[in-house]
Amino acid sequence: MSYRVNIKGHGELFLESNTTLLDLIGDRDPERKIIAARVNNRTRELTYELRGDSEVEFLTVSDPEAMKLYEACLRYIVAMAFDRVYPNLKIRFAYNVSRCVSIHILNPEVSANTNMLIRINHEIEEIIKADYRLVRKVVPNEEAAEIFRERGFEDKISLLKYRPEKTVHLYECDGYLNYMYHHMVPSTGYITSYKLRLYTPGLLLQYPRAENKGQIPEFKDAPTFGRTLKESHDWAKIVGSDQVARINETIETRGDIEFINICEARHNRQLCELGQLIEDDIDDIALICVAGPSSSGKTTFANRLRIELLSRGIHPVRISLDDYYLPKDQYPLNDEGKPDYESIEALDIALFNQNMVDLINGEEVQLPKYDFQLGKQVPGRTLRLGRNEPIIIEGIHALNERMTSDIPKNKKFKIFISPQAQINLDDHNPLSLTDLRLIRRIVRDNQFRGSSAEETLAMWPSVRAGEFRWIYDNQEGSDYVFNSMLSYELPVLRKYAMPLLKAIDMDSPYYPAAARLLSMLKFFTPIDEKWVPSNSLMREFIGGSCYADV
Repeated sequence: MSYRVNIKGHGELFLESNTTLLDLIGDRDPERKIIAARVNNRTRELTYELRGDSEVEFLTVSDPEAMKLYEACLRYIVAMAFDRVYPNLKIRFAYNVSRCVSIHILNPEVSANTNMLIRINHEIEEIIKADYRLVRKVVPNEEAAEIFRERGFEDKISLLKYRPEKTVHLYECDGYLNYMYHHMVPSTGYITSYKLRLYTPGLLLQYPRAENKGQIPEFKDAPTFGRTLKESHDWAKIVGSDQVARINETIETRGDIEFINICEARHNRQLCELGQLIEDDIDDIALICVAGPSSSGKTTFANRLRIELLSRGIHPVRISLDDYYLPKDQYPLNDEGKPDYESIEALDIALFNQNMVDLINGEEVQLPKYDFQLGKQVPGRTLRLGRNEPIIIEGIHALNERMTSDIPKNKKFKIFISPQAQINLDDHNPLSLTDLRLIRRIVRDNQFRGSSAEETLAMWPSVRAGEFRWIYDNQEGSDYVFNSMLSYELPVLRKYAMPLLKAIDMDSPYYPAAARLLSMLKFFTPIDEKWVPSNSLMREFIGGSCYADV
């Protein structure tokens, strides 16, 4: 009996027998730009076999989910290259500066050098040129544990006991075996676009990005960001939160209360450090600028910073950038011809600078208040600042020099806030920093706005585009980076996030993203949120914050 296959952008055809996606592609993709497909709204490998009526969409690295597949395959090839050239070295992948994957050498006293770069790069090219097949094997967990043990993958064995499934999908490639918790391309020849560079003491791996239209972004070093990531990983190793299995083991051995309080203590320490830096220079600091990407915890952080400064005899005043929006009819338009609310051009930059300068000079100023129903500014509170009364501003443009161009740099203290997670499933599989914030936002939007996970996923690409355009380029000019990561948060958030993600119908275009997030959350041992302090940054997402009415 024949069945119908509708290929997006190519029309319908009828098939009489089971057919793989590779057969369906045929010779229409000689450059192998297609690396996966969406079949009936589920991401599938190209070796997947069609057996009935199907809606098919071929995917390239311009698709976010396909890009993640490409990156996982590239990590596989790099790990394979190290296994061939340096079989005694252990490596760890992590997300790093300039949207790269970093390669850390775990062996003590061994650092990457130019010779290592040349040899590994040559071996990667040879593996790609050989076009070895990637063959999927399904084995019971017990057998997988034996395979991992033979290859020294103790980190993978530790995670197996938290895997709800009874089988593991391994991939074999010319005798090499590994598992990247992801679909794979049919063969190594599909992975041709990458850049490997020396980044002492390790290496950096660049790859095509969906948000960059499938191209490798220009490399931009970010030493402040990189230093924060290193500090995050060093701390995670100390407290046992650098890998999912270790987080679960820490919960089991220390208990929920102790683990939560250890993580909260780190936030307290950062706030203390920050408070001391501001206090030491308070005679010069007039403006404290706070910015970070979506779901970084900026609101709670600003409240806690205010309390920290009050304890030091400093009385900050918070002013919202939202009150400086221009009238709606003056908003710039985005590429789709719609008002661009995230553009700095949507704000009255001149008025903001004038108000800040006047306040710093000790003058009385009537601030605007933006009436979102009227779509324009109305008169707000009148304010005059005294001694030790710095202004705290918070928003996506707070670190942008244009926003505060009339204020001398020595009068500004800039703070960048973001969860800089350095958590891995195992050494070869890091968790995405972006996915962490996305899960935070899914939970928060549902708790406080009644939004479904599907609605949050729908707006996430535009949120990310705004972050790349307006936030990340300004983080390197900050005076302090506050790492808002709480290592216990995914065990807490899974209780809220998993039902929301499971509620997304398989027919939804956001089902593949939901399935990917679920596949990550399932590994975490849950924690009861009742022990999370009321002033915790985590309360901004799950509710119960003591700052809710502030």
